[in-house]
Amino acid sequence: MKKIVALVLAAMMIVAAFASCGGGDNQSNSGSDNGSTANSGTDQGTGFNVDAADFGDESNATLKVWGPDAYVKLLKKQCDAFTKKFPDKNIKINVVAQGEDTAATNMLSDADAAADVFGFASDQLSRLVSAGVIAPVATKYAEAITSSNLKAAVSASTLQNPETKKDTLYAFPETGNGYYLVYDKSVVSDKDAGSLEAILADCKKAGKKFIMDAGNGYYACIFPFTGGVKIEGLEEDGLTQKFNDYDEAKVVATLKAFSKLMHEYSGTFTSLDVANISSGFVSTSKKKSVCGAGIDGNWNSTPDQEALGDNFGAAKLPTIKVDGKEEQMVSMYGYKMIGVNNASKFPRTAQILAYYLSSEECQTQRCEELGWSPTNNTVVESDVAKKNVAISALVAQSEFSVAQVNIAQTFWDPMGNLGNKLIAEDTNPDKYDFKKLFQNTISNIKDE
Repeated sequence: MKKIVALVLAAMMIVAAFASCGGGDNQSNSGSDNGSTANSGTDQGTGFNVDAADFGDESNATLKVWGPDAYVKLLKKQCDAFTKKFPDKNIKINVVAQGEDTAATNMLSDADAAADVFGFASDQLSRLVSAGVIAPVATKYAEAITSSNLKAAVSASTLQNPETKKDTLYAFPETGNGYYLVYDKSVVSDKDAGSLEAILADCKKAGKKFIMDAGNGYYACIFPFTGGVKIEGLEEDGLTQKFNDYDEAKVVATLKAFSKLMHEYSGTFTSLDVANISSGFVSTSKKKSVCGAGIDGNWNSTPDQEALGDNFGAAKLPTIKVDGKEEQMVSMYGYKMIGVNNASKFPRTAQILAYYLSSEECQTQRCEELGWSPTNNTVVESDVAKKNVAISALVAQSEFSVAQVNIAQTFWDPMGNLGNKLIAEDTNPDKYDFKKLFQNTISNIKDE
């Protein structure tokens, strides 16, 4: 419980990271930590400190790297820059599109054929560690990552080593990962953006849609989370989801409030994949925009901004009235991380590449070009991050969130089903048994 609370609170801390934690060591730490040689990739002042000796006897390495579609173009550019830092090593890198949400599943199905370096969502870390397919971060880099990244990001990347029973850094933090309200300022005012009722009224008046993927467990968890439900990691079996002690009556009242509001604005509130938000904002001479606002992720901030231009608005999620009282909508907040395959034929080179991709240089590029929220303390404090409206919205929402760590695989489908029931046409909010729906949801998460 303490760790989960610390994760959520620390996500708002724009401060220097905490003292070093112990990391796994799967390579020697020869070579200077400060000097630069003719074969060094050290970039003074950017937090990437690597000596040629760190490669050991590895040369002519061929690595496969996984990254999501939206990142592939930039990822290729960054990998090319990496190979140029070490020209004598003759490193070849193949970048392949692979979503972070299914990275762990693909790693576990065949680690030997999987990527050497891969991006993944924070809730998948426990599966990767328990299966032994992710390599601990080498000690030298673990110390650097710990001192240069947000405390919450480091904590989310750390788990107990099954063999040593010591807390170990297993991943390189890459970006904060979450969602927030995005809106067309010509439809929804900045003031109205604070209230779900006002947002829906504005969208209806303009003949626009409010889009949320209510049938996706990643977003549908907003409904019970807003009512006070929190996930508390896994039970001792490592499979069953733990939940906090919540007030069931308040949760049920919150589910009813959401369902009632969504039915009141039927035709305005629309459950669609988040990709429909960016495309829905686009307006041309032949086609008018259809979306007025929605709940979107920071990974879509660039296309959202490109579609809306000066009318781009972003803020924390709004409030909703529950039994006459304004309740802040609560989201899930996690991180995207970079892992190294424990079965890599070039473990040293893979570690160095992962270290580089998590560096200040690469995080700045992702922040500038993709709008990804940084975890590196220096980038967090930079103007490029502070002046980004979408990143500011994500950071603001992180204060009202549940940490996306140690989530059972059985969590997602029942939660998505709950969302679908709330919005279903045949659900009468005044008569529906929301208590039974909630109880069945929790039961299915625990028993599946």
